[in-house]
Amino acid sequence: MNPNPTHIPFNLPCLTGQETAYFQQCLEKKKFSGDGPFTKKSTDLLCRLIGAERALLTTSCTDALEICALLLDLAPGDEVIVPSFTFVTSASAFALRGAKIVFVEIDPATMNIDPEKAKAAISPRTKAIVIVHYGGVSCDMDAILALAREHDIPVVEDAAQALMAKHKNTYLGTLGDLGCFSFHETKNLQCGEGGALIVNNSKYFERAEILREKGTNRSRFFRGQVDKYTWTDIGSSFLMSDLSAAFLLAQLENAAAITERRLSLWKRYHAALAGLEASGTVQLAKIPDYASPNGHLFYLKLANLLLREKFIAFLAKKNISAVFHYIPLHSSPAGRKCSIFHGSDSHTTIDSERLVRLPIYDAMDASEQGYVIGSVKEFFKF
Repeated sequence: MNPNPTHIPFNLPCLTGQETAYFQQCLEKKKFSGDGPFTKKSTDLLCRLIGAERALLTTSCTDALEICALLLDLAPGDEVIVPSFTFVTSASAFALRGAKIVFVEIDPATMNIDPEKAKAAISPRTKAIVIVHYGGVSCDMDAILALAREHDIPVVEDAAQALMAKHKNTYLGTLGDLGCFSFHETKNLQCGEGGALIVNNSKYFERAEILREKGTNRSRFFRGQVDKYTWTDIGSSFLMSDLSAAFLLAQLENAAAITERRLSLWKRYHAALAGLEASGTVQLAKIPDYASPNGHLFYLKLANLLLREKFIAFLAKKNISAVFHYIPLHSSPAGRKCSIFHGSDSHTTIDSERLVRLPIYDAMDASEQGYVIGSVKEFFKF
């Protein structure tokens, strides 16, 4: 073990070694914009990996969420239920269409949306439930989908962190009406910036493709289904470039191996720090029986905000980057303007202030992880 590494970053983007060769092929084909040959290969492989019928690569998960908001035909006065502990675009994509965001409480064991709190927030104006699989750990999808069926409300899965994770035997992103993935460089599989929209409800198939193509039927034209293409709907330029899709293909081809390595790192952290939890010093993430995670992130929850600040500062002195995560959106300046928090905030703020993430990345070796584990134990004198 290196006793004093120069620096252990919070994240390093995964590289498989095949990206450069695919870039070169893309350059030789002289097809760089969206929906080229690498877009098709990556799309087809993504569908096979997770059992999806229809996937559309986008420039980001944000764009995928914005397509969802367009597909739902949201209007001012409509309501969308969202957990407050999430990235901003889980809410802003729908607020952009004029919807009122109704934030609800999380289950502190998983940091995922609490289905009972979502149920209590439903009103005649509710047009969608947006769920977030935090850290690649599944929400209680049986409860969420039963609730959605009871009230005939679409479910959007923000699965930005959850590629290759499952609920029971089904891959996340394929359970709701619509699912969204991120391929940002901080994710398990990445292409710098990128995303995907998974369309699971057939009623959205054709329109999703049109919205992604700037509101035109251009894709149908290139398939020879119409003799010319034209503007048919309100959309935008949401297409991932074929250069990005070439990079992504190298990642998707190694999805199983990358996920296995991430899970191995996650399990080592959990086993090594289980004693700290048993002593009551920290809390670790809880993995429900229905969830098969993907090792996206590993977090601890400390006693309070002050202790967390001291812990992060201590690790920084040891050349380790550990970071907190989301500030609850309902407490943000923009959130206060376009949202409400339904019910009481018993866990969202308190638990967000206690949570800290440890470094985890594909290239992390045993000595680096051992140094982090040793430093964590040193702080707690364990």
